[in-house]
Amino acid sequence: MANTRKQLALSGIERRSVELDTIASVLPIDRRDELAELLTDKNVETLRHLVNEGMGANTLRALTSDLAYLEAWGLAATGRSLPWPAPEALLLKFVAHHLWDPEKRAADPDHSMPAAVDEKLRRQKFLKSVGPHAPATVRRRLANWSTLTKWRGLDGAFASPALKSAIRLAIRAAPRQRLRKSAKAVTGDVLAKLLATCAADSLRDLRDRAILMVAFASGGRRRSEIAGLRCEQLTVEAPIEVTDGPPLPSLAIHLGRTKTSSGEQDEVVYLTGRPVDALNAWMTAARIESGSVFRGIGRWGTVSRRALDPQSVNAIIKQRAEMAGLDRGEFSAHGLRSGYLTEAANRGIPLPEAMEQSRHRSVQQASSYYNNATRRSGRAARLL
Repeated sequence: MANTRKQLALSGIERRSVELDTIASVLPIDRRDELAELLTDKNVETLRHLVNEGMGANTLRALTSDLAYLEAWGLAATGRSLPWPAPEALLLKFVAHHLWDPEKRAADPDHSMPAAVDEKLRRQKFLKSVGPHAPATVRRRLANWSTLTKWRGLDGAFASPALKSAIRLAIRAAPRQRLRKSAKAVTGDVLAKLLATCAADSLRDLRDRAILMVAFASGGRRRSEIAGLRCEQLTVEAPIEVTDGPPLPSLAIHLGRTKTSSGEQDEVVYLTGRPVDALNAWMTAARIESGSVFRGIGRWGTVSRRALDPQSVNAIIKQRAEMAGLDRGEFSAHGLRSGYLTEAANRGIPLPEAMEQSRHRSVQQASSYYNNATRRSGRAARLL
């Protein structure tokens, strides 16, 4: 009987692995086998439903990542898979395990996430940082938990006064500084150092140079947008006439669905001059005429037919920073996005014009990068 149950469990895991594979083109998963063990049949069915509904790939990735974390936490904290809908007590336990006061924990080891739960999640590589989670992360996971509950046709206690009060009090008790996604912005001077490491004509240098220049010049595109860029999104535009030299090549990038827009909007950004030359050089050398623009390169210089993973774009930025003699820990792909707006401010480009290229929807978000470029050295900071 025990062997039969074990065989049934294995067949279920194998079936879920195959089902996860069927949506991998929309939802890239690098931990498929592990997720197949964590996620239930109903979880996979929900994800497949969301794919069929046309939900954006980035949103699906976030939902899957958070669902996997929630299931792992639920198993570690209660010994059982998540119940649907989750009772209010379990939601409050989730908040208590993730938002806590470091000073109180120093005096009371039972405060915060229990050591056994913490150890298991770290062993599974779901927990990496030390300390309470960022409030934004906790809110996002609760929001995704709520969304997945609603997609199952159920109601949860996510809007309960007790849960809202617990989150508010926990945040007030343990304030934390909001850190940027990239410690330092990749401004023009930093970008020049990164590009200097791509001076050779090897395929890898040509590709990385094109990634850096296209991502920055197109308004600081997100790593997922660069990794997912396809030839079908590129349109050659008429050259730009200039007074002090030959016409500059011009290219339009049709973004389609982005983090802040729907697929119905034709979001377009433009490349002019050197970034277009860098992109053309890479595509010509790699013989790319259709499909994914930026691809992996094998050990022997073979160009893959598959697109780069978004995380690979981040790894390229860090690797080039290290090659340039910079601290790789201070730079990431998001530094290109913040760096574009910072550089625009440094060069006196009006914020609305910069936002047309970056496609930021929030003036507040865009101006947080834009204004920081001048605040530190401005007159308001030098009154004494």
